[in-house]
Amino acid sequence: MSFLTSQTHVHITTWVVAIVIFLIASFTGNKSKGLHMTLRLFYILVIITGIALFNEGRNYSMGMLYGFKFLGGILVIGMMEMVLVRQKKNKSTVMFWILFALFLFITLFLGFKLPMGQDFLA
Repeated sequence: MSFLTSQTHVHITTWVVAIVIFLIASFTGNKSKGLHMTLRLFYILVIITGIALFNEGRNYSMGMLYGFKFLGGILVIGMMEMVLVRQKKNKSTVMFWILFALFLFITLFLGFKLPMGQDFLA
């Protein structure tokens, strides 16, 4: 499984696609059952690539920070699912949108700041 850890591109691609599908599914409303199922497939792909990178990240002696990033990623996925499920049930989603944005910011910050992340300024 070295193709998952040689670069972070596979992981970044999966979570970008997942976020795009999530935004489309959340704005189309209750008519997005197929999108929701596709999004769940991408959840699995994000988690698999994330686990592979987490295992590789332990070589940098920053296991705890990579653990926080992994936990943040799981929380982002959880908030995405909560928004869609509560939206389908016509319940309020404001709190989950706020938590989604907060956890996404924290996870992206850690992901780009840690040694395996992308350096956009170089």
